[in-house]
Amino acid sequence: MRLLVFGNSGSGKSTFARAAAAQNGLAHLDLDSIVWEPGKIAVQRPAADIADSLNEFIAANTNWVIEGCYGELVQAAAPYCSELIFLNPGLDACLANNLRRPWEPHKYASAAEQDAMLAHLQKWVAEYYSRDDAWSYKSHRAIFDTFTGSKREQT
Repeated sequence: MRLLVFGNSGSGKSTFARAAAAQNGLAHLDLDSIVWEPGKIAVQRPAADIADSLNEFIAANTNWVIEGCYGELVQAAAPYCSELIFLNPGLDACLANNLRRPWEPHKYASAAEQDAMLAHLQKWVAEYYSRDDAWSYKSHRAIFDTFTGSKREQT
């Protein structure tokens, strides 16, 4: 089983992926952990390093769940997945989920540091349906619609 879970921030990707990993004994990769420089906020690693980390994870694990919002990485991992899962609960659910998000120590040194980024995150999430980047609804919709393997969308 190789699940690839994607959607907007706050859509439930991490919750879904952690549960699937625990229930099925799957290796779990949160794409945030390979995209951003450790210990730095919003500093992206070089694209080649990100791609290498993704490829190493896929090669090292027979069964896995990968989750994230990064359209270019979802596309890179899609040929290896057994199921593509698009979490699309709508904007209100994503915004509300972000408000309830517990501290993520793998991303932020403190809960206060995470809270300081919340307004920026909420603005970015609110623009999901109007942005035109690889992490937008437009990109996610195209990935889902053109994928020919097993897939499901949860709204």
